[in-house]
Amino acid sequence: MTKTPVSIVCALVLGCTLGAGHSVAQPSIAQPSIAQQSNYAPFVSDVPLVQQPMLNPEFWLQRQSDSKPLMSQSQIQAFNRSLINNNPYIIDPLAMPDTLSAKALRSYIRNTSSTPSSPRFYVDGKQLERADFARYHANTNIDSVTDSNPVRFGLIVERTSLRTFPTADRVLNSEMDIDLDRFQETGAFPAEPVAVLHESADGQWYLVAAYNYTAWVKRSAVAVGDKNRIRTFTQADDFIVVTGDKIETTYVPNEPRVSEVQLDMGVRLPLAPKEQVKHLTHGQNSFASYIVTLPVRNDDGTLSFAQGLIPRSADVHLGYLPLTAHHLIAQGFKFLGERYGWGHDYNARDCTGFVGEIYKAFGVWMPRNSSWQGKTDYGHNWRFDKDSTEAQKREVIAQMQVGDLIYIPGHVMMYIGSYQGQPYVIHDVKGLGYIKQNGEFYDGELNGVSVTPLLPLHLNSTTSYLERTYAIKRIAQGAEQ
Repeated sequence: MTKTPVSIVCALVLGCTLGAGHSVAQPSIAQPSIAQQSNYAPFVSDVPLVQQPMLNPEFWLQRQSDSKPLMSQSQIQAFNRSLINNNPYIIDPLAMPDTLSAKALRSYIRNTSSTPSSPRFYVDGKQLERADFARYHANTNIDSVTDSNPVRFGLIVERTSLRTFPTADRVLNSEMDIDLDRFQETGAFPAEPVAVLHESADGQWYLVAAYNYTAWVKRSAVAVGDKNRIRTFTQADDFIVVTGDKIETTYVPNEPRVSEVQLDMGVRLPLAPKEQVKHLTHGQNSFASYIVTLPVRNDDGTLSFAQGLIPRSADVHLGYLPLTAHHLIAQGFKFLGERYGWGHDYNARDCTGFVGEIYKAFGVWMPRNSSWQGKTDYGHNWRFDKDSTEAQKREVIAQMQVGDLIYIPGHVMMYIGSYQGQPYVIHDVKGLGYIKQNGEFYDGELNGVSVTPLLPLHLNSTTSYLERTYAIKRIAQGAEQ
């Protein structure tokens, strides 16, 4: 998600073609037998070059040898440390200072809650006026900043939104696209540490610094506690990682804080030490579950920890997944068909949230916005400028590996393999467009996680994704300095 003066490219109408004037012919795929066809639901599609078998991860898995991991866990840890040290968009929130000067805190508030230069509208069509923004700015409580301001630390206890202003008001741009709440920045997930920098005037919001974003979060979603205790929690040696798109903890009748807690891909939770696990946990026999430690919020907002149950049938992994081609494909396809969610809205995610959550399952941290990812020098990078030719880009594309990330302004895609000379990607994308066989531009919608070919995609009738590709990135060791 990268902001532009008008909109976000990955949230605009996106299009497809092999090149202006070229038609899009469907690839030839061996059709399933009559017996196999009974396993397929009816298939209707306006997406070029995509046939039904391509929507099964096995189609792509069988075309890839699952080679050794791109990075070991020790290499990934070094990779993340290098990001913290060298990338301006990744921090360790627990390394924030214990106090902030007035100048520093006011800078955080103003950078987070700036008045947009373009008009904004409420869902009912009313344009925001100066008085509306004055009200939001007043709630940032900037006037309460003192010479020395204590920083507190906490853990997120529920899936929640990070916002531009301390308000839940939904605000749209002039196009009145209800899917794009322009006060929505990103999401935060249970067990993620944050630095609590400031509190809103109404006492309902915290300004927090997470590992890849600073914004306003509902106070009820954060439990504040001792920094050292939080660090011990986040660095536990024995842990599980959520590898499904979403799972929930088991229902507990008398403890809502640990009951049916949603956990998205990449969430990491410590396993309760064996000596602390009893035969019964919350009235249920423990043997069929993982007993995890969950952060919970007390009535006074302070942090405690409690045991929760996750069924052993749940899509989780003991420790991080190995970073291999097969796992990259499998993780991406677990989101297939999820609706596009701008800034993690709609209980979903957008293009950068999509690739970020995939890589979190391997323990890899990623900057939040697509430009922060595509334009900074971590991993292996191939960069293109206005003088780069189509041939130069195609030469790099021909050498791509599964998991490589392709960047156009405001959007990112993940490469999953090639078929009949066409590279294919999986991405979380709003629109669809391509040049039809009669030469007309097709203007449609995807609005979700989709498999598409790369080369046919167009932004409009004259500009292809290939023309606007400015970077291809491989998440691997060796070039993240």
